[in-house]
Amino acid sequence: MKAKLGMSPIAWWNDDLPELSDDVPLEECLRQSRSAGFTGMEQGRRFPESAAEMMPILKKADVTLCGGWFSGTIVDESIEANQKRIQPMIDLFKAVNAPCIVYGEVGRSIQGDKSKPLATKPKLSGDEMKSYARRVTEFGDWVESQGMPIVYHHHMAAVVETEPELDSFMHHSGIALLFDAGHMAFAGGDVMRVIDNHHKRIKHVHTKDVRMDVINKLDRTKQSFLDAVELGAFTVPGDGSLDFEAIVKKLAGYGYEGWFVVEAEQDPKKAPPMKMAEIGHKELMRVMTAAGYEVVA
Repeated sequence: MKAKLGMSPIAWWNDDLPELSDDVPLEECLRQSRSAGFTGMEQGRRFPESAAEMMPILKKADVTLCGGWFSGTIVDESIEANQKRIQPMIDLFKAVNAPCIVYGEVGRSIQGDKSKPLATKPKLSGDEMKSYARRVTEFGDWVESQGMPIVYHHHMAAVVETEPELDSFMHHSGIALLFDAGHMAFAGGDVMRVIDNHHKRIKHVHTKDVRMDVINKLDRTKQSFLDAVELGAFTVPGDGSLDFEAIVKKLAGYGYEGWFVVEAEQDPKKAPPMKMAEIGHKELMRVMTAAGYEVVA
């Protein structure tokens, strides 16, 4: 089985908390992640928006674009409005041969609002979830008809956060899944059971680790998702609480092949991105070997 290792630029520049950002240009971010061993990088806010500008930068760094986040609003807005907003991204990602677009629901989400405690996250009724899942599926089918795969990212503080919410969403939808171990662990879900239940539709993986001692101390009636990020809830594999050897072996057992992307937003002053990238890559190489993967460029 083959696997590819990528990273997210959120370790260098945080889009929701600009104060948690290193003052480094895109080229230096790519150089650091590539020198740590990663051959892919997800899109971030310092990436150019045209293939003509992006491709030479990626080629010089010997890195490929391995995905990127689309802020979807289908829970509140029309499919047509989302189609219009995502079309330039589809065109760009096809031009640079990206493997997929990551759909993240931001409608009603409190993930970017520091004034909203975690306990106030939006919740959908059974009928609302069913309708939402159907519309996301319709949107996903349309994106795929344009020649670009799309995966759904369950996320803290959003409408699909918990394991039961994900189970319901997956039951009523047909879209592929981005599995994020860190977000599911933060939400109190059983990471291994989620893989068991949804492995057939997992098409992209975020290897986000968590510090459970930080998470367990949170007062969710007072502290927000961004508060948790600032406190260090997330980190890279090998530096947190999750057993990535077991997680990767579980995915391997179901035949998953594709990208494993490190996404770990932290304060770069406390967790230097280059050092964290090296820790994450070393741990992933160890567990990939143990699980029988061949890591390819």
